[in-house]
Amino acid sequence: MRDSADLPGKKRLDTAVRQEPNGGMPKYEGEQVLVVPRAVFDEAGSFQGVSLEPERYLRAFLRPGAARYMDREAAEGDPSFKQLIAYGIFLHQKRILAYTRGRSGGEARLHAKLSLGIGGHINPVDGLADNLGTYMAGVEREIREEISFAGAARQKIAAIINDDSNAVGSVHLGVVHLFELETPDAVSNETALTSLRFYDPQELRAEYDRLETWSQLCLDALGQF
Repeated sequence: MRDSADLPGKKRLDTAVRQEPNGGMPKYEGEQVLVVPRAVFDEAGSFQGVSLEPERYLRAFLRPGAARYMDREAAEGDPSFKQLIAYGIFLHQKRILAYTRGRSGGEARLHAKLSLGIGGHINPVDGLADNLGTYMAGVEREIREEISFAGAARQKIAAIINDDSNAVGSVHLGVVHLFELETPDAVSNETALTSLRFYDPQELRAEYDRLETWSQLCLDALGQF
């Protein structure tokens, strides 16, 4: 990843706002998100928990014809598709950046949870669906929208997360990106990321029950990343 000063400015998907039949607004305002069929995940070798073979899975997910864009509201209720989520974990000198998910976040089921993951969905503004460049552009955009940090960052794609034990996890797949920051200067750009700060690993273990499931999985596997 480039230094934060070199990241492009925010880009947002302009979508037509449609009315629901009852006169209300759609929950996700017509947002389109990148998904892969559950069958593609199963063919690649589905699992529960964390896989340390992210490149193999990304090749399967982003091969021509596999990934596609789908209405998010439909995708949230359809476990035959998995939404790809960029899940960035930021470290500085072995301390881990974490925050509490605020109520303005898009996923109500995760509100008030402690999270290590910064990032989100890949949208059509990022490019063609079945393309690694599109995926990486989406990662960069999501992180730039959510936090700002000073200095350089070294990045590696560390893992894939899957958790079919709950309703949120059954329709999502996480791609874990590990960032080592040059400085501890990081601030939130969004109200959905509250109380953002660096934690010692033992502090997070003391708060383990507050962590969202994906963050628990990442904390448990961090030494293997």
